[in-house]
Amino acid sequence: MYHLFGGNEIRPEGWLLRQLRMQADGLCGNLDRIWPDIRDSAWIGGGREGWERVPYWLDGFIPLAYLLEDGDMKRRADLYIGAILDRQQADGWICPCGPKERKTYDVWAHFLIGKVLALYCTFTDSARAKEGLYRSMQCLDRMLRAGEITLFDWGKFRWFECLIPIGFLYEDCREEWLLELARMLRDQGADYPSYIESWKRPMNQWTFHTHVVNLAMMLKYEAVCCSLFGETYRNRAEELWQVLEEYNGTAVGTFTGDECLSGIANNQGTELCGVVELMYSCELLFAATGDCVWARRLERIAFNALPAALSDDMWTHQYDQMVNQIACIRFPGKPIFRTNGADSHLFGLEPNFGCCTANFGQGWPKLAMNAFLRADDGVVCSMLPARLHTVIGDTRVCIAAKSEYPFRFSCKYVVRVQKPVRFALKIRIPEWAKECRVDGRPVELTGFYTIEKEWSGEEAVSVCCTDAPRLVKQRSGLWSAEYGPLVFALPVRAQYRKLEYEQDGVERRFPYCDYELLPQSEWRYGFDGGPLTVYLQEGDEIPFSSVCPSVTLKAGLCPVEWEFADGYDSVCAKMPVSASAAGRAEEMQLYPYGCAKLRMTEMPFAGRDEGME
Repeated sequence: MYHLFGGNEIRPEGWLLRQLRMQADGLCGNLDRIWPDIRDSAWIGGGREGWERVPYWLDGFIPLAYLLEDGDMKRRADLYIGAILDRQQADGWICPCGPKERKTYDVWAHFLIGKVLALYCTFTDSARAKEGLYRSMQCLDRMLRAGEITLFDWGKFRWFECLIPIGFLYEDCREEWLLELARMLRDQGADYPSYIESWKRPMNQWTFHTHVVNLAMMLKYEAVCCSLFGETYRNRAEELWQVLEEYNGTAVGTFTGDECLSGIANNQGTELCGVVELMYSCELLFAATGDCVWARRLERIAFNALPAALSDDMWTHQYDQMVNQIACIRFPGKPIFRTNGADSHLFGLEPNFGCCTANFGQGWPKLAMNAFLRADDGVVCSMLPARLHTVIGDTRVCIAAKSEYPFRFSCKYVVRVQKPVRFALKIRIPEWAKECRVDGRPVELTGFYTIEKEWSGEEAVSVCCTDAPRLVKQRSGLWSAEYGPLVFALPVRAQYRKLEYEQDGVERRFPYCDYELLPQSEWRYGFDGGPLTVYLQEGDEIPFSSVCPSVTLKAGLCPVEWEFADGYDSVCAKMPVSASAAGRAEEMQLYPYGCAKLRMTEMPFAGRDEGME
């Protein structure tokens, strides 16, 4: 229904531009300089990892470079793409392994580099990259037909990811063999609906079909198939989402999975790869269906779960985040996590495993790429601060969205056209809005407000939404505070303990060392049920600042009796011993969830029943 604009038609502005610049100055923008698995990868002729890490990194680094118009980063992206294509073999095989190793090489990496080459072409229109992608898919087709390779493990459970580069090529050349290749992949790939029952009861067991990243990716499988094959879309994604959310949902719109599904416990983890892949699936599903539920889910994840797992300077990240996270200390014994290690929730270079180190970089750039979408009759607008330069008909059009959303709930769209041209400006109205006014006039809360007209010269449209902060009951029976698309939490003051060391030939040193976060303030509280009050301030240059957030809530909180989880002294129990107030309420400040690196998000109700839903 909707389509991405060309890679060079959108430019971030405001806080989104600052966030992307911080990412470029942090870990994602420097991995090729400091991390052996990127710097010395087999993809470019080195001896380090030659599977998913370089493609994962490029999947975020390429759009980051071009959105920022950063010449040095674009040059470095070109060098990596050039080195990968230089090593493509004569028969089209593109992954860094010898002919005898192909049968045991998991072709998930083949799918992933295909996505990267397609993405690179949207920014550069590179004929060489397109040819390399085409030849790699021909090779994959031949080898699958001959039975020389088959799908197994990650390739089997991520088969639909390859339909994205296949679809890119098919749009260009309309060759039937591409559709036949896609059907072969589907036939050999995992059938996710057949695993639904296994998602309902978390197990302390690692499996592909309960792996949270696989499931985050999986949600888009029907949409990409229907887009490619022209099949009727039956909205299986919604059915699958509902099951995952009911049995594994979190207060911030993600699913627990550390790495595999972990139930609704607020002290279990969610893998960062799962966060960014869930964002990407929501982006694709919104574009494919036009259903605003996917845009709503995208915002909830992007504005809460993503920044929560990243340090302010974006030099370190968590592998697993917890909704109620009172400490990030390496477990001396058995981790609380079902299928992850003792350091998974530390902030660092590659806590637990390096996939998230390479993959988290796609989150913010791809969100920016979706700030505007192309519709058949015009342009679909979010409230993100960004600028679109495009051509409608034969007329150059610029649309600037000037806002501080989600920290403020208004946006001014400035439309400039080279000459009069008719098109629709489709403004999405967030589902949380209690009221929305366009140019001062109230409008219906029906998902979109569309202005279809002939635009001339420069015109402005102002949108203002209103909301009231509220307490929302979670599946655990506890409550969380929300305002607009933001979830709020009680910040627990943290002491950062720096860990510098070397492991497996990989050095951790400032600014990409590891950190334990030790709690320095009390966390045992419940809501007193009184009103929540919004406080707005200027904030600092860091959009999701853990020091000076630009929006906070004041809430009355009562101390309650709450113990550590059995067997741990750094993890709170899922539920308090009692929800009854153990002392007098005091007014305390709640931070946006993404700003509070240590936090209590789900808390009991220990007072009056005002302000709840």
